[in-house]
Amino acid sequence: MSDFSPLEVFDRRESEVRGYIRSFPVVFDRASGSTLVTADGDEYLDFFAGAGVLNYGHNNPLFTKALVEYIEHGGILHGLDMATSAKRAFIEAFEQYVLEPRGYDYKIQFTGPTGANAVEAALKVARQATGRTNVVAFTNGFHGLSLGAVAVTGNKKYRDAAGTTLGDVTRLPFEGYLGDKLDTLDLFEKMLDDTGSGLDLPAAVIVEAIQGEGGINVASPEWLRRLRAITEERGILLILDEIQAGIGRSGSFFAFEESGIVPDLVTVSKSISASGLPMSLVLLRPAVDVWKPGAHTGTFRGNNLAFVTARVALEEYWADDAFMTTVAERSAELRAGLEAIAADYPQLDFTVRGRGLMYGIVSLNDRDLPSRVSAEAFQRGLVIETAGAFEEVLKFLPALTLTSEELQTGLGIVRESLDAVLTGDDSEAEHAVEDHVASHA
Repeated sequence: MSDFSPLEVFDRRESEVRGYIRSFPVVFDRASGSTLVTADGDEYLDFFAGAGVLNYGHNNPLFTKALVEYIEHGGILHGLDMATSAKRAFIEAFEQYVLEPRGYDYKIQFTGPTGANAVEAALKVARQATGRTNVVAFTNGFHGLSLGAVAVTGNKKYRDAAGTTLGDVTRLPFEGYLGDKLDTLDLFEKMLDDTGSGLDLPAAVIVEAIQGEGGINVASPEWLRRLRAITEERGILLILDEIQAGIGRSGSFFAFEESGIVPDLVTVSKSISASGLPMSLVLLRPAVDVWKPGAHTGTFRGNNLAFVTARVALEEYWADDAFMTTVAERSAELRAGLEAIAADYPQLDFTVRGRGLMYGIVSLNDRDLPSRVSAEAFQRGLVIETAGAFEEVLKFLPALTLTSEELQTGLGIVRESLDAVLTGDDSEAEHAVEDHVASHA
């Protein structure tokens, strides 16, 4: 029995594709708010939030209560795209608390329950609506790993895994990719207007207002407004991918709101269900909704349990500004904490970037540091991930409901972990670093 490993069955039977289990090699059993508890009773503070799925925390009692009541009532669990009471209530709440206050006139398409499927649907309908095939995507963008979605994703490791050619996409530099002095949209506009550039008029442009997996790269309001103007003038549809940065993560319901633009399509997933249940949708301007009935289906596009918790979240958190006021307070604390870390370790030349409760800190002279800090932090009871093409960004993605005390505790663990790495006292975490690197290689 002494050789028994609680992960043995995963090592024996689960595919080599598994990733996060290598970074966080324990068996998690239960969770509440920002706390994860293992089968052995060990507690971890969660600064990962299911990669942005759990903006309202684990097992939020508001949602659990609503789910139990719905199940006990005998509510519909699976409904394809048929009309159900749960779906109707969600649509009405989304109208009341999201669309109408912002003056948005969008149709809602319920896709298969992954963000990648929402992206697939958005790309397909954009091509149908315009009659064109080319799509412009940006460096370090991440939009999912099914074939259409990975074609507009930038990271080489994901593209290599596709096993086939990935065409009909033109890659252009995101804001800041070529330095602060050059507006990358100058290149886009020049190529559109120059018949010798080789850039076919795109059906659409797909972009994240804040790149999450790409390294917490934030598009400025000015850059987004110019992108909107360029696309609008030329009849190019603009797709905003709000899958990770949306649902309050940026400090507003949508990350693009600060810019004042209105995209043609918006992809939404991750925290839209509020509870961690799978759910995705696409918002489309009515003129773009050219679908024929059944042209994009999915067996699980009617997750009624997700509709229940999504509705409750809208009613409880988005009826007024109180929730976003609290998020703004936590955001200011997080930024101050990260800037203090940057100031206290000048030798690492840290850069802090992000907005809301979506932040990253990157050392300009030690690309491997974030993976080592993440591994050491896990040994000390904090789940925190990395991002960027080289995993060079330590990524802060806590629940939006975390307390000030939890935030300060997490920042303290990051400091302790950083000190351990810098002094060479992180030997216990070396195996975790190797697994972390292997899972992201």
